[in-house]
Amino acid sequence: MTAFVRLLAPLLGGFVLVAAACNDGAGDESADTSGTEETSGDADVISIAQAREQSDGMTVTVEGYASVAPGTFNSATGELGFAIQDASGGVYVKTADVLDFPLDTTVQVTGVLGQMNQLRVIEAVAADIVASDGGQPVAPMDAATGDIDEDLEGLLVKISGTVTQDLEDDAPYGLKLYVDDGSGEVQVFIHLVDGVGVIETAGLAIDDTVEVVGLVAQYETTYEIAPRHAADLVVMP
Repeated sequence: MTAFVRLLAPLLGGFVLVAAACNDGAGDESADTSGTEETSGDADVISIAQAREQSDGMTVTVEGYASVAPGTFNSATGELGFAIQDASGGVYVKTADVLDFPLDTTVQVTGVLGQMNQLRVIEAVAADIVASDGGQPVAPMDAATGDIDEDLEGLLVKISGTVTQDLEDDAPYGLKLYVDDGSGEVQVFIHLVDGVGVIETAGLAIDDTVEVVGLVAQYETTYEIAPRHAADLVVMP
């Protein structure tokens, strides 16, 4: 059983990402969110990379652009969180509250750092989450399948490679797809929405070449890529 929390996991989690990870191979594809600190005139706003370095239990305020919409990963996490990213890194925000804003929205969050099955998250309530008009697209950074690890956790990435195993059913949490570009196999965890995978998997077969976009997440010792919607999977000719 893999993915974020799988319902029975502890509800508090956290992230620890180095700022350099966002620059490694990202080039100009990463969202240019320089100036995120204090963008709302709040001296307490720090970069996501700085927040990730703080100790569990610390309260932090960060601001970034939504890379995962609220509730997308509910089938595995059992909550209604989302992810945000700035120029320094990315982080998953855990919340039990119902929120409604699209990808790329500017979001400011004040919450408590922790670990959710070794995934670094900020836990927050709706009153401490502010989504503003406007935003900026979060472009995924290219990554090798063998490089999906702690340094990339919380970031939106794009991989390409060959399907190495039959699709594995991990109901009711999701589906597992395995992809390798020659640098090492990575697990792609496909969450469910109303019982249907967020990406279309019908017809996928071993040796198919695919491109996958998703959030780098962690469940215990397994790092994985979590797609968000149908466009996050492309089967190459």
